[in-house]
Amino acid sequence: MRKPKACWLLLLLILIGAGCQSYPARYVAVQRDLEYGRPEGKVLDLDIYLPKHATNRLPVIIWIHGGSWKSGSRYPCPLAFLAKDGMAVVSIEYRLMDDAPFPAQLYDCKGAIRWLRANANRFNLDPEHVAVFGASAGGHLAALIGTTPEVKELEGDVGGNLDQSSRVQAVCAFYPPTDLDRLITNKDERRSPTSDIGRLLGGSLEKNLDKAAKASPMRYITPDDAPFYILHGDKDDMVPVEHSKWLHEALLKAGVESTLYIVPNKGHAIGAPREAHQQITAFFNRHLKGEEK
Repeated sequence: MRKPKACWLLLLLILIGAGCQSYPARYVAVQRDLEYGRPEGKVLDLDIYLPKHATNRLPVIIWIHGGSWKSGSRYPCPLAFLAKDGMAVVSIEYRLMDDAPFPAQLYDCKGAIRWLRANANRFNLDPEHVAVFGASAGGHLAALIGTTPEVKELEGDVGGNLDQSSRVQAVCAFYPPTDLDRLITNKDERRSPTSDIGRLLGGSLEKNLDKAAKASPMRYITPDDAPFYILHGDKDDMVPVEHSKWLHEALLKAGVESTLYIVPNKGHAIGAPREAHQQITAFFNRHLKGEEK
């Protein structure tokens, strides 16, 4: 993307905050309701937004929605309009915690990545350049994808295609929970099996600290992890900004590329300010399109 198109990321980040799904139908074609898996009879679909008349293999950005693991949908997709600039944008659904506890959500996301690679020729995708982008609960799942490419117990078999890799080449995570044990400090909530964390883990946090560790990206960081771009508001009272700081510092310590942008005086579920959009543009251009800094 050249300078005349540099504003697309700013618009993207505004749209993420506003929940807008607008995309230019003149330039973008969409294929909806593509089934990528059916775990325990639950149909899981994804939508693919493709630039019309593209001739090159398309790098892929996968959108993972938020919603505290209990709500949200693959539609509307706030990234859909990016397809006009030579990206394939994929919006996936995954099982929510009332359908199944963790790690079902991660199994689903990885199954979608494997399905996309298995179907790369069908949609003219570049299977060597795949990124995930998630916010809140979606940011948590994106961070786990980026840190667990070789963790067999977190791979699952959703959708099959086990000959394909679920590894990604870049991760963008907005305000992600990264240590589920330290996310909840209220004693009553830690004891409750019906809290959001309790429902995600299949039992109270207090009695499932091993599962909380298993569901925490902080546990898995290794030097071969994908590069990260992390954004968080410093006034976030739902997922404290320390979660992104811990992740960023641990990635750097392991020798993994990581950028952390802290948005001053902002809470949870925010878009990014103008100052961040050039960084993210360069991040995706470098890791998905091979452009130099």
